[in-house]
Amino acid sequence: MSRAIDIPAADGSIDAYIVTPDNAAGPLPAVVLFTDIGSLRPCYHEKAQRIADNGYAVLMPNLYYRDAAGTVVPKGKSFRDPDVRPTLLEYAARLTPEAQTRDFAALLSYLDNEAEFAHGKVGVVGYCMTGAFALRMAAQHPRHVAAVAGFHSARLAEADDPDSPVHGVDTIEARVYFGHADQDALLPPEQIARMDEALAHAGVHFTTELYKGAAHGFTAKDAPSYDAAADALHHKRLAMLLEEAL
Repeated sequence: MSRAIDIPAADGSIDAYIVTPDNAAGPLPAVVLFTDIGSLRPCYHEKAQRIADNGYAVLMPNLYYRDAAGTVVPKGKSFRDPDVRPTLLEYAARLTPEAQTRDFAALLSYLDNEAEFAHGKVGVVGYCMTGAFALRMAAQHPRHVAAVAGFHSARLAEADDPDSPVHGVDTIEARVYFGHADQDALLPPEQIARMDEALAHAGVHFTTELYKGAAHGFTAKDAPSYDAAADALHHKRLAMLLEEAL
């Protein structure tokens, strides 16, 4: 079950979806799902429904609402196509940490006012570039976020980036889980180690797992790097985290 909604935000109106189990009879714990760079598309609607079917109300926003509403990747095209990717990179470049901060506030405020969402702490999950978004949201809203997950996350701890989320983990109170591709050029071993060290130093309850043989984008069914076994493991680990934290 899903319904399209619009969320008032400082920079405009965020078009989004609320996804719930078919038999939902009342408010459910909230999970915010941030898509990868390809934004809203069928494989992410499927992800959202699978999470919801475990007993959650999922809020999945359009990351690129400032530039375009709805599905950004044209029907029949891939987010990896050379005539599509430049547009996505242009839109993604506008998702600065400051822009994310404004969006986090709008999303959390919306959760408080819709019948599908139970009052209480929320979970946040991100993929690729939005693994960093999920971690940043938990750091900025420690009283609201109880669980954070990131899968095939990108650029979590670049040494020369002052805006990297690795610098802001000290305030996190949530449980954190990272499922990393062990052949991911966008998150090399030194960045994984740097993030693990920062989380450990901050006393965050976290788990890091390497998905052996998996490449970047292993959960995206519309990507050539899709790995069915790694995708199944990602759903298992996410379900466990949400059950324990929410």
